[in-house]
Amino acid sequence: MPAAVHACSTTALLTLAFAAALGLSGPAQAAGPMVKTQAPGFYRMMVGGIEVTALSDGTVNLPVGKLLTNTTPEAVEKALARSFLKDPVETSVNAYLVNTGTKLVLIDAGAAGLFGPTLGRLQASLKAAGYTPDQVDEVYITHLHGDHVGGLMQGEVMAFPNAVVRAERRDGDFWLSAANLDKAPADSKGAFQGAMASLNPYVKAGRFKPFDGDTALVPGVRAQFTGGHTPGHSFYVVESQGEKLVLWGDGMHVGAVQFAMPAVTISFDSDSKTAAAARAKAYADAAEQGYWVGATHLSFPGLGKLRAAEGGAYVFVPANYRAAP
Repeated sequence: MPAAVHACSTTALLTLAFAAALGLSGPAQAAGPMVKTQAPGFYRMMVGGIEVTALSDGTVNLPVGKLLTNTTPEAVEKALARSFLKDPVETSVNAYLVNTGTKLVLIDAGAAGLFGPTLGRLQASLKAAGYTPDQVDEVYITHLHGDHVGGLMQGEVMAFPNAVVRAERRDGDFWLSAANLDKAPADSKGAFQGAMASLNPYVKAGRFKPFDGDTALVPGVRAQFTGGHTPGHSFYVVESQGEKLVLWGDGMHVGAVQFAMPAVTISFDSDSKTAAAARAKAYADAAEQGYWVGATHLSFPGLGKLRAAEGGAYVFVPANYRAAP
């Protein structure tokens, strides 16, 4: 082979090798498409000997500047900015699965399709957490607003086919009343209709069992009446081996605002003054005693502890992540 040809061949081979090393040989490959979804959301922790699994139903944007009361839009905007948030706030909807060892209890059921396509992921989260809907023995509802009861149904089918559903009697009496629906303002009728569509199949099946006030439900779990947000709003208290978790339901809506300004209420409250008093008592008690708290609308998984701060404010300290409970 002539020297010039040999030199050209060697150069070509080196060029191809260099191009291959850089991934430039062959046709260019497009980047993989963005997925833009999260994995099904669950997070576990132990409360003594009881396993608690936070389940995500998804998130929904809330125009909190318009919804929060006993404050001003300017104060809300300023509080949100301190947490690097803007209005509307992408707001979590959480539920909590409590495994006592003998009973599997779901506390709240998410929204299903009642609040749009970004919610309704509770079933996927439940299954990802290793459970199936037919394993749930009881469902405890903090109150009958749609983002807490919508997930009781999957279309026309009861989502938890073997479960008894429980809620405080005053909430059932109020939201399941046809008379209250008839006299409700037009913009409030949907809340009654959502509650009825979600609960009435269980009522007809004899599987809705309301309770009255503070009630022990299963060993390790009891209801604590905290009316105000709705007539029968209830916390659920989980206790085992000297540890305690209080699940607040809608005792908190916007952590970035209400922990700094605990007197702030929300337009969804049935009785704003009573709701504010219930929240103030809950925050003070949690900070003083140092037990765990969880709330439907705190950023998922919504579990942590409260610390008192200056001026009557509180600081929420999220649970430190653990790879195993």
